Formats: sequence, structure tokens, C-alpha cells
Amino acid sequence: MRGKILFAAGLAVGYVLGTRAGRERYEQLKNAAKGFWNDPRVQHRVDQVEDFVKEKAPEVAEFVSDGAKKVVDQVTGRGAKKPAAAKPAPAKPAARKPAAAAKKPAASS
Repeated sequence: MRGKILFAAGLAVGYVLGTRAGRERYEQLKNAAKGFWNDPRVQHRVDQVEDFVKEKAPEVAEFVSDGAKKVVDQVTGRGAKKPAAAKPAPAKPAARKPAAAAKKPAASS
């Protein structure tokens, strides 16, 4: 559903920017968008999303902050935990290609 809304919004923006229909058509589109945005059902959903974001923002900020600290510690080498040294993979013998039959060039007469 979200993809369809974004697609429709993209079409509308492209039409407004690309059309030469003039100011009248622009005003019609603007009023339609304003009417959509001011619809009580849309505003109800907007309020729900705002509440959700306000509720989750501290968790997201903490998660991002912790992740950034870990990355900085790894890059600067200040991390308390050092990653285990990676063991090199055992060397595998090189795969041999089957010997191709030696072709002798045809003698030309």
C-alpha cells in the first residue's frame, strides 16, 4: 500500500513539474492535495504515526548511539572486547585442470 501511495505521489509531482497546463490546473491539483491532507481520516493516521514515532524515538536514538560507539571503538581499537583473531582458512590444493589433448596443427600441402 505504501508503495502505491508513493507511486501516486511521484506521478502527481511529475505531472505538476512537467506539465504546461498552466496555473489553473496547478491550482486544481493543489486544492485536491490540500483536501486530501485535511481529510479527518488522513489526519487521524498522521496523528497515529506521530505518536508512534514519539514513542519509539528514544529507543532508536539509543540503538543508533550504541551502534556508533561500537563502530568508533572498533575503528580506533579502544574496544574493551577484542575480536578473536581470525584463523586463516586451510590451504586447499590447487584444482588441476585436465590436460587437454595436444592438438597438432594440420599440415598444409
